[in-house]
Order: sequence, then structure tokens, then C-alpha cells
Amino acid sequence: MKAIYIEHNGGPAALIFGDMPLPEPLPGHALVKVAASGVNFIDTYQRGGLYKLPLPAIMGNEGAGTVESGTLFQKGDRVAWAMGRGSYAEYAMVPESMLVTLPDAVSFQDGAATMLQGMTAHYLSHSTYPLKKGDTALIHAAAGGTGLLLVQMAKLAGAHVIGTVSTEAKAELARGAGADEIILYTSQDFVAEIKRLTDGRGVDVVYDSVGKTTLMSSFDCLRPRGTVVSFGQSSGAVPAFEPLLLAQKGSLYFTRPVLSHYVAERSELEWRATDVFRWIAEGKLRLRVERVYPLNEAAQAHRDLEGRQTTGKLVLTI
Repeated sequence: MKAIYIEHNGGPAALIFGDMPLPEPLPGHALVKVAASGVNFIDTYQRGGLYKLPLPAIMGNEGAGTVESGTLFQKGDRVAWAMGRGSYAEYAMVPESMLVTLPDAVSFQDGAATMLQGMTAHYLSHSTYPLKKGDTALIHAAAGGTGLLLVQMAKLAGAHVIGTVSTEAKAELARGAGADEIILYTSQDFVAEIKRLTDGRGVDVVYDSVGKTTLMSSFDCLRPRGTVVSFGQSSGAVPAFEPLLLAQKGSLYFTRPVLSHYVAERSELEWRATDVFRWIAEGKLRLRVERVYPLNEAAQAHRDLEGRQTTGKLVLTI
């Protein structure tokens, strides 16, 4: 089968398009014929070696397709998954515990585009800091793939949303998703703007996927006993800090969640995926798939993602 794999860690040029053997059958797994694969920052972290993989390794952690063989699912079933590595390939062996049924109303492309980022936005807004009517949330990178979904889910919960973006074009996208206020962090001091927009109070929660360049200032955007949720590091790893800082800045809360801990139970996985797919089908959640690449252009997809010039989701078609 054709696949994208790495033999050593490195930049996008380390991605190899070539032939790999079909995955060996494994107990508790289903063989899936992949139709589409989502491209995510975790893929670049694994490719570069920040997150270690046994090599050689087929890339990709999110996909959608049809079951070829399995136990819990039947041949021909439409399925989608996240956190099951090997989706940059024509076939993937996926743990059946990670698979969810993809409704007919949701395309393979949309299924692959929404599993990881959609369920991430869901756990952030419904579990890590459960938003409610009257809350004010600051969402960094509000025009990114997860950001646009998180803005929409925050508005569904009744929150007031302030987003940061780098360009006016991205600001328009975030406003289109429902953001109430936009801060251009490239030309505005986002801490000063938050204080102005909240009359000095600060926000209830900051959702920060940027990391190194934003995290320490994110603490300064909070009300007393507010929460910073650090769930990514697109600008680099966050700096170390003393826990006493949280007390000094207002008895703040800080958490670094990952999706796997929020879908560890089958009931949670199905709750999050079902909500996301239902909202897509009902038109309450709009996906932005910015670019679709053939499998052999995965390296370019990584370059585009890491260049932070993209908005919405990047998808590979198989």
C-alpha cells in the first residue's frame, strides 16, 4: 500500500511517500480503508521528534474511511477516529475502541477534519472549563482549525468570546464563527485590550494553543481565580514557572490537558463525537477545510501548517 512514513526525525523533507506492507491483523483492531486523513500539529511534533515514535513509522493520527475487517464493526461500515496512528496511508489498523460510526450526513473529508480538533474543542468547552452563559473566554489562535470550532462551541454555550489572531483576514474568519471581539496581537497588546474590553476585570478562562509566546501574558488576562488552559504549543514549548506565580496573580488555575484523557471511557468518546457530528449535520457547527492535498503532498501540508499561514483544517485524501 502507499503511505507517508519517516525513517528518521526531521523537517517536512523527512516524510517519505512510498510502499509499505499492509498492517498486520491485531486483536481488538479493525482494518480500515482510509478515505481521508486530518493533518494536525501533533503530526509535526512526532515527525520532528518532540514526541518519540518507534521508527520507521507511518504518520497520521486522524482519519475516516470504511471498515474492511473487524469484530465490533462490519465490512463497509463508515467510521472515523482520532489518536490511532497510521492514517497517512491507504489502509490503517485502528483499535476498535477508538472508532466511531460516521453518519451518512457527514462526508469522509469532514469526518477526518473534525475528529481530533472537534473533540478537542468539545472537551475544552464542556469539561476542562465547562463554559456557561455569562462567562467570558479568551481564545488564542481563534482562526485556526481548533480555534474556529472552539469559538462556535463557546457561543453555543452562551459565552462571550474574545479571540486573538494575526491578520485582518483571520479576524474576519473568527468573527464569522461568532467571536464577539477580536484582538490583532501583531499590532495590539492583547493584555491591555483584555483589560479594556472587560473593564479591568479580566476573563474567566483563557484557551491557549500557542504556548511559548503567549502563555505568561495569558495569566495577566484572568480575573482572580480564573483558569488558563494550555493545550498546544505552536510557537514552542512553554517556559517553566514557579507555582507561586499563580497565587501572586490571583489564585489562578492552570491545566495542561490532552484529548486521550477525555475520551478514555467509551461513553465520553461517543458523547463528544456524537455532539460534533450532530452539530455539523444540523448546521450549528461549520467546518472550514482550507486545503485538501493528495497523499503524496503531505510534506507541503506540514510546511503550510508549521508556517502558521493557514486557517481552518488541512486534509489529505487517499
